[in-house]
Amino acid sequence: MNIQKLNTNEPDFWKKLDKRLAWDSASDQSVVDTVSGILKDVKDLGDKSVIKFTNIFDGMCATSMEHLEIPKSKLEFALDGLSTKEYKALKKAADRIESYAEHQKMESWSYTEADGTVLGQQVTPLDRVGLYVPGGKAAYPSSVLMNAIPAKVAGVKELIMVVPTPAGQFSPLVFAAAELAGVDRVFSIGGAQAIAALAYGTESIPQVDKIVGPGNIYVATAKRMVFGTVGIDMIAGPSEILVVCDGKTDPDWIAMDLFSQAEHDEDAQSILVSPDAEFIEKVMQSIDKLIEDMPRAQIIRASMEGRGAVIQTKNMDEAIEIANYIAPEHLELSVDNAEEVAKQIRHAGAIFMGRYTAEALGDYCAGPNHVLPTSRTARFSSPLGVYDFQKRSSLIGCSAEGASELGEIASVLAHGEGLTAHARSAEYRIK
Repeated sequence: MNIQKLNTNEPDFWKKLDKRLAWDSASDQSVVDTVSGILKDVKDLGDKSVIKFTNIFDGMCATSMEHLEIPKSKLEFALDGLSTKEYKALKKAADRIESYAEHQKMESWSYTEADGTVLGQQVTPLDRVGLYVPGGKAAYPSSVLMNAIPAKVAGVKELIMVVPTPAGQFSPLVFAAAELAGVDRVFSIGGAQAIAALAYGTESIPQVDKIVGPGNIYVATAKRMVFGTVGIDMIAGPSEILVVCDGKTDPDWIAMDLFSQAEHDEDAQSILVSPDAEFIEKVMQSIDKLIEDMPRAQIIRASMEGRGAVIQTKNMDEAIEIANYIAPEHLELSVDNAEEVAKQIRHAGAIFMGRYTAEALGDYCAGPNHVLPTSRTARFSSPLGVYDFQKRSSLIGCSAEGASELGEIASVLAHGEGLTAHARSAEYRIK
């Protein structure tokens, strides 16, 4: 396989790396125009518009929203219909995700100053959240669990899921996951029209406070355009993995870890960084050997040749420097003393420590969320978690003495800003 090889000894290494990392997440104007029209139509016409676009884009024949809401009995039937093996796997993954999420809950707090003034923070959950799930032949029950369970742990009162069912096709696993995770209502709609319905509300679909979940370019563009009317989780780019290896891990393992992201789609990015040139060559040999047995070989090949890379560094310190620069969605530290090395990582969506920790475990069942920042946004953002479904309100309660003392400070600063009413409001309470 023809994968780009980079070496930090090359004078133009950083320029080449930047070029390899470059990803334009902007939608083209035709997508923007299409999405803008759908958003306006749904905002103006509500259910009528949602039904129209669902019939057009998903080949449905709905005449009312009743035909597009999935009854709870169908979700229960899907869960009951799972094989024992499927149910146990789904339940165990859900339990682990919930257990991890419980550790993330923010609590309210306050303290009282000497003069009796109370200051603090009150934490409350969002009232209603919308969850977008890709549908049709695609089956992403893990996405349902990862988005729904933290919201429920946070205390969100109502969780509304939208999932397209083109020509009536659906995944029983997705429906089963929705039932297991406690999703309250499910609608068989997708695309920009589903995002619009959640953001603005219709006669049948209540407006939500935040929309989470992955989707195609039309869904991502719609989420970007409704942000401000509602909150969103993030605008995610293609999936990424960066493996930092000291050369002591089985090269077949590393090759397959790289494949695990490359098989998502042609734009996914898989990168290996190692100071061991001989090991890099062994991994390349493993890649050529193992690709022949991959059902999605064509996608893997396109991804790795188009956006993948292997990088040789002078030493492990330089490998860590590069990892922090790339700020990957998934970072595997396939090295000795991985927990110690992890302390040097400042930017990564999720850090997988040690040779036995395959990134795929995090995708499904380890516990931490698999909704992660991509395209170097881990420099300033974090994985989805319970905290994304909670809000913080500041608490301020002044005693008479505290109001007098703070009033004098506020008065001076308010006059300095030329805001007389502010100053006098504070001055009225000065003893």
